Amino acid sequence: MSNPTANWEKVGDRFYRKVKLYDAVFDQDLELENYLLTGAPYSGALALYRDAGKLHNYRGTQSARSGIDIYSCSGNLIRRINWDKGSICGLGWSQDENLLVVTEDGTVRSYYDLQGDFTQFSLGFGAEEHKVKACRFWPSGFVAILSNNHLVAVTYHVGRPKLLAIPPEDEVHSWAVIPPAYTLSRSVEVLVAIGQTIYVVDSSDAEDRVLPNGPFKHISVSPNGLYVTLYTQDGMVWVITSDFQNKIGEYDSKAKTPPKDVQWCGNDAVMLAWEDEVHLIGPNGASLRYYFDGWVHLLPDIDGVRLITNDVCEFLQKVPDCTEDVFKLGSTSPASVLLDAMDQLEKKSPKADENIRLIRSNLPDAVGVCVQAAGHEFDVHWQKQLLKAASFGKSILDLYSSDDFVDMCEMIRILNAVRDYKIGMPISYDQYRRLTSEKLIQRLINRHQYLLAVRLSDYLRLPANQIYVHWASEKVRNSTEDEDTICSAVVGKLNGRPGISFEVIARAAYDEGRSHLATQLLNHETRAGKQVPLLLSMEEDEIALDKALESGDTDLVFFVLLQLKKKLPLASFFRLLTNRPVATAIVESSAKDQDQELLKDLYYQDDRRVDGANLLFSEALHQTAPQTKVDKLKLAVKLLGDSKDPTSTLYSRSYTEAQMLIRVQASLDQDLDAHYSGLSLNETLLRLIRTGYGKRAGKLQSDFKVPEKTWWWLRLRGLVAKRDWGEIEEVSKQRRCPIGWEAFFNEVLGAGNQKLAALFVPKCTGLTAQERSEMFVKSGMVGKAGEELVRVKDVNGLKELRGKARAGEEVEIDRMIAQFRSRR
Repeated sequence: MSNPTANWEKVGDRFYRKVKLYDAVFDQDLELENYLLTGAPYSGALALYRDAGKLHNYRGTQSARSGIDIYSCSGNLIRRINWDKGSICGLGWSQDENLLVVTEDGTVRSYYDLQGDFTQFSLGFGAEEHKVKACRFWPSGFVAILSNNHLVAVTYHVGRPKLLAIPPEDEVHSWAVIPPAYTLSRSVEVLVAIGQTIYVVDSSDAEDRVLPNGPFKHISVSPNGLYVTLYTQDGMVWVITSDFQNKIGEYDSKAKTPPKDVQWCGNDAVMLAWEDEVHLIGPNGASLRYYFDGWVHLLPDIDGVRLITNDVCEFLQKVPDCTEDVFKLGSTSPASVLLDAMDQLEKKSPKADENIRLIRSNLPDAVGVCVQAAGHEFDVHWQKQLLKAASFGKSILDLYSSDDFVDMCEMIRILNAVRDYKIGMPISYDQYRRLTSEKLIQRLINRHQYLLAVRLSDYLRLPANQIYVHWASEKVRNSTEDEDTICSAVVGKLNGRPGISFEVIARAAYDEGRSHLATQLLNHETRAGKQVPLLLSMEEDEIALDKALESGDTDLVFFVLLQLKKKLPLASFFRLLTNRPVATAIVESSAKDQDQELLKDLYYQDDRRVDGANLLFSEALHQTAPQTKVDKLKLAVKLLGDSKDPTSTLYSRSYTEAQMLIRVQASLDQDLDAHYSGLSLNETLLRLIRTGYGKRAGKLQSDFKVPEKTWWWLRLRGLVAKRDWGEIEEVSKQRRCPIGWEAFFNEVLGAGNQKLAALFVPKCTGLTAQERSEMFVKSGMVGKAGEELVRVKDVNGLKELRGKARAGEEVEIDRMIAQFRSRR
């Protein structure tokens, strides 16, 4: 059984431990000193690229080829990216494990899946002209410095490069960045050592901090952004606050040559690295030295530093408080006593009970500390011992929630699974909590560790559909089997699983040139909104339109039709609409408001002559010039000319008459100096009668064969509106009226001429005496009304009439009533 404190070293009043993660990481003939090496955050992948500025041994044409090698921390090669795009000046990682490559001419490539797929953009701001010298990365962005000292910042979620304030153009000795999350301005700040001082550069200003004892050969910022390490030319190390207000400590390295690298180990210690020697500097100048057999690279993380050599991958970190509480030599903490009690219990010693009595009041805290310490342990033996101690302690407690214990057991199983050398992800407890389980599974997917990813998803009760889709996409890209076999394998594996997007898999197949396979896979996609865009891009226009129509989503159908209209000739577009009435209706509805010419072509293609003529008629109504209206109507008549359909004949006659009316109205406008254009035939006739042009109106009535009843109505209303009572009186002398004399009575009476209205009452022979009597009453002639009632011997009517009579008229009504009584 190993001693848990065997790898501890004391630095000042704190302990640090160097945990061996993997051995035999790289081949012994790989000269790490000649390579740029950078690691992704949270114990992610390693990227190696041969440093073009250093000499190296010639090993043949194969090894001489330039490339970026991506390894796991255990030394497993994940991917080799061949590189022939120019000199690399920046190599770094994002927090999502995207590899960023920046070339001398300012080209930036982001490799987003560890498999060689990338997006690309350019820095701009003169990078191609002045060239990039170096880059500094933080988890969500990077800053590039050009040869003219201009600084260009890129934040990944923004994407657009931004030029920062311009510092002096003197030689830059060293520089570092403070991420936006740790600055007051919430924008990136760059610390640049120029001359004897340091400039703080942000988006708006380059401020000289006026520091003595420069030039500074190294600058390093702590992970929390609160502290800055400065390495001076004479070998002194300064630790100051990032606002440059306070000096925390200093250390004399006594080194004659500056270190090749300066990094922070967590937020409490600084590391200086030479070729095979590392100094760990703690608070108050306390230090510790480590020696290695070969070249060592430092890869900082949020809670420590990975140390990479050819032989070994180690993790150096401050011993967590809970771990120190349990394992520190001579510790009498409740957690340490609980662990000892567990050991005594396994030995069946009664001392176990004594230990429990000692810490009974603090037992809940002791259980919690043991659980936390187990999470921070890399050694499986001590993980088990600590969890056993915690389990023993909570079994004694009457009331204790086991949620933390269960969660930690779950988390430790996950951590141990990905730390296995076949996976090579030595993630720590703190890193895992920051990374989250979803992103850890995404990292496994990018490494094609599908089985472990699925098992972890099931274990954590997370959806696994993304894993299956990625597996299927890689299969259709890389499999050498025939397409039918691949489709059967993919569908057999994925069919029936919830959340599977066959569209993504089909798109991967199409991108690889496997169109038939893509079409087959799309048939298993249940969402038409996912099928249709890919079918369109695959030139499967008819299938895309049919799928959209089957979905019943009119917006989707409209989208497809819009795309097809843009890329197809008009004849081909209309052929697609044949036998698809819903699509035709949508095109017609849209074109009515937006594209009249398309609507004309559609009607012509479908031989819908009446609809086409109506469209021309509608256009004619919107014209202002009479001749233009006539021309449009002529086209409409011509369009209907060859048709023998009765409806077409009727429309053709109407359009011909409309032409005649337009010409007549144009003539009236000119002759009478009035506005007749745009009126209907009835309105034209009415206006002519009202303005005294009855003969012209009569001629129009004859020319256009206006029905007799319509003409009489128009004539009546025109004369009434004109108040031409004499003409109306002449009309009353005629023997017959097609619209009935009652109409004349009502119109004249409505105009206020009771006397003239009364002339038409006797002519209303089709009405009853009572109705004619009522009409006389409305005309103010009660006596006449009474005579009508007398003629039909309606005594009751006369009595009612007496109540409506005025004072002078009552006598006459009484006389009429008396005549009836005397006859009886």
